[in-house]
Amino acid sequence: MKRALLQRLGSSLLSLALLVTLVFFMIYATPGGPAYSILGVHATPAAVAALNHQMGLDHPIWRQYLTWWDHLLHGNLGYSFTQHAPVVDLIGSYLHNTLLLDAVAATAAIMLAIALGLAQGARARDLGRVIGAGQIIGYSLPTFFVGTVLILVFAADLAWLPPGGLGGSARSPGLASLWRHLALPAVTLALPLAAGLSRYFGHQVREEYRQDYVRAAQARGLSPLRIAYGHVLRNAVRPLVTVIGMMIPSLVVGGVLTESVFNYPGLGWLLWRSALEQDYPTLTAIVLLIGVLTILGNLAADLVNTLLDVRVRYD
Repeated sequence: MKRALLQRLGSSLLSLALLVTLVFFMIYATPGGPAYSILGVHATPAAVAALNHQMGLDHPIWRQYLTWWDHLLHGNLGYSFTQHAPVVDLIGSYLHNTLLLDAVAATAAIMLAIALGLAQGARARDLGRVIGAGQIIGYSLPTFFVGTVLILVFAADLAWLPPGGLGGSARSPGLASLWRHLALPAVTLALPLAAGLSRYFGHQVREEYRQDYVRAAQARGLSPLRIAYGHVLRNAVRPLVTVIGMMIPSLVVGGVLTESVFNYPGLGWLLWRSALEQDYPTLTAIVLLIGVLTILGNLAADLVNTLLDVRVRYD
């Protein structure tokens, strides 16, 4: 097992190094370099040269690369010239909102996926067809379309929920307002995730129902509910761990669109705003952070799956 864990850890470290290198060269692939992106295309050569010197962009490329690594290891992600603040402070002020939204959406998606997967795999053909059709629809609908429809119905028409933004905070007395503001974005983000996870989990449940231990449990007179939750669920949920780790990129991409639609103050909204304002230090820092979170999430899923896999545990 130690060998498998070390292999996965080494692969993740290599992916992190490649990601950092890719983001570094992405900065310098911008037309005219970062200085023109910050100052604008009408900037004078003297102003560009002064900013290049200030940012250390007049050094050789290898020295800039080493400096880039040194800054990252010391938590220096650059300075936002549009927000007039260090990038690490900007990200820190928005990151917790994104983590909260992702946690709520992921929890709802996993719970719904397990319930739908068990129902779909329990040999009820008509119900399985209905759930299967709902999965295809839920997975196919664009995030911005779902979000817009939810706003029109529940915010504009029925006026049950706010159309966007974020009220209160997790530590303030406005906790009820916080959850009301989270409801629509969380549903929008969770819908395609639940559709994809439940489709995969339903297949795993059907495979488990074909196993001999299920027929043996039925022969002993165990109730269908006990078989489903006491035996089938326990064995079918293990492969789901890896898929949950792989859904992190979907959370990230869906989060950018969801936060933009609902004007939700998170990393996705900050990424969209930075792209519009050509704030490349903030943009590249967020891309780097999203990549790191994706790699770490997949690593965590692999480690959990390795620990749960008896064949690897005793290898």
